[in-house]
Amino acid sequence: MIEPYRGRDLGLNEDEVAFYDALADNESAKEVLGDETLRTIARELVVTVKKNITTDWSVRESVQAKLRLIVKKILKKYGYPPDKQEKATITVLEQAKLMRYELVS
Repeated sequence: MIEPYRGRDLGLNEDEVAFYDALADNESAKEVLGDETLRTIARELVVTVKKNITTDWSVRESVQAKLRLIVKKILKKYGYPPDKQEKATITVLEQAKLMRYELVS
């Protein structure tokens, strides 16, 4: 569970905090990129994931593959440590499934 004021302290909403935590779980990424870049990545991930979901996105492999590629591109764009990108990508997609995003019209 996310601490009640943590999102506010970070300047992130609940979804963004979940992605931030997934990315910041890697200590070297946190050291290299810093909090501000991790917050920026988290915000971009929320927007991107919401924009790219479909009705049954959490079970369709083709949609998951597309999202996995998009997440990797975002991580690479911001210089996320390459050796940690795969784990971060998997964690971000798992978080997205847990959030049960609704289909955006």
